Amino acid sequence: MKLKYLPFLLLSLSLKLNAQEIKAELNKEFKRQEKMSYILDYPKNTKGNVPLIVFLHGSGERGNNLELVKAHSPFTYKHLIKEPVAILAPQCPADSWWDTVTLYHLIKEIQKKYKIDASRIYLTGLSMGGWGTLKLAMEHPEMFAAVASVCAPTDQVMTANIQQFKDLNMKIFHGGMDDIVLPENAFKFYQKLHPVNPAAELVIFPNDNHNSWDSAYSNPQLYEWMLSKSKDK
Repeated sequence: MKLKYLPFLLLSLSLKLNAQEIKAELNKEFKRQEKMSYILDYPKNTKGNVPLIVFLHGSGERGNNLELVKAHSPFTYKHLIKEPVAILAPQCPADSWWDTVTLYHLIKEIQKKYKIDASRIYLTGLSMGGWGTLKLAMEHPEMFAAVASVCAPTDQVMTANIQQFKDLNMKIFHGGMDDIVLPENAFKFYQKLHPVNPAAELVIFPNDNHNSWDSAYSNPQLYEWMLSKSKDK
């Protein structure tokens, strides 16, 4: 019986002896197709470059009905914005989360096609879009003059890379009664953020549930704060 298994044992030993450890590096550009629908609200009859507010919607507005991206957003409160601005609202495909690589390339494309003030690009989003806001700001802090997340889920990658947020003008909004994305997301993120960015602000709406976007976006002071910030200052 023992001899029966001997060839397999010898084969196993020979495979181990013939193995080699290879240390190398993959250094190759992979091109991929990027596709994302969006609405751009661009002011008419303006001279020169205009500020750009990028808005990322929540999970309920995913899909291919582009009109949905305007719900619960700065579009609703355009009358509160006191100067001409462009508002860019991309749409996340169904059953997926924000692809921040595509978002970054979309913003760069908008800058090429339209007269956008590169020193005054602002980023905001709610719920899933709040997560996308923090992720994109973490990856490209050099792009944004101010960032405002609303009822955002957070993750360990963000807190592990908290230094990326140190020079950003930031506001974190959350509802104190939120039972969809718990307020602990905001508290824990802010605990990490404050030591590296003391000017960042945490705003809790104590009586709001997950719809804290209503309180955040209906306040004209949010837009005044945003538009007062510039990468040049």
